[in-house]
Amino acid sequence: MSMTKDDGEYVQTLARGLTVIRAFGPQHQKLTLSDVARRANLTRAAARRFLLTLKRLGYVKSDDGKYFSLQPAVLDLGYAYLSSIPWWEIAQRYMEEVSAAVEESCSAAVLADGDIVYIARVATQRIMSMTINIGSRMPAYATSMGRVLLAHQEPAWLDDFIEKTNFAPITEHTVVQKPALRKLLTEVKRQGFCIVDQELEAGVRSIAVPLFDRQGKCQAAINVGTHIARVSKMKLTTTVLPALRTASSKITAAWTA
Repeated sequence: MSMTKDDGEYVQTLARGLTVIRAFGPQHQKLTLSDVARRANLTRAAARRFLLTLKRLGYVKSDDGKYFSLQPAVLDLGYAYLSSIPWWEIAQRYMEEVSAAVEESCSAAVLADGDIVYIARVATQRIMSMTINIGSRMPAYATSMGRVLLAHQEPAWLDDFIEKTNFAPITEHTVVQKPALRKLLTEVKRQGFCIVDQELEAGVRSIAVPLFDRQGKCQAAINVGTHIARVSKMKLTTTVLPALRTASSKITAAWTA
């Protein structure tokens, strides 16, 4: 069920507190009160109240009274989600098998507000300039896991998402035209996998497959990311795809057992 800010069940204070937490990130590890207020779209007085409350709860610290940063306790919020997923530890084991077999990194992600959020990862050598960790977010439309997840959404939801989203190019290869993206998603669902070639980062291509629950609904996706100098598109489909499909089948079987 979706809510708006005018909904009687919408708790604005809670929403603002979470916005303050999300103001921090890899490029914003330490923020002043003014920084938080600006990034969270709050007044300085409101930002101060939220920060002091979060500090008292152990989620934020302030060493010198000027700069604020997150505390490890914030990880409890994310772990509460991961611990509620019965299959992610099982998925990790089979992802390790994939990574060992193809000698490339393997990841799992779910869809959240038009982005993918990484929930598991087995990394080998680093292939991307951006750092990928558990909890990292990337735009779904430009990633192989994202397109797999988008392709399996309800048609009405997908239509609304495509209509309202501004698809900005990330590289010169990124598909941003809405008719072309719709066509790609239709093909992804039909063939059961997705290859994204240098659309998220130049020199990087990846392939992803869906993970289904016991009701047959796509709840997550797993992928393998490679560098174009090491793995051709043909090898992705002839070698990597079978390994991913085997892992997907094992994870789904364990999940639905």
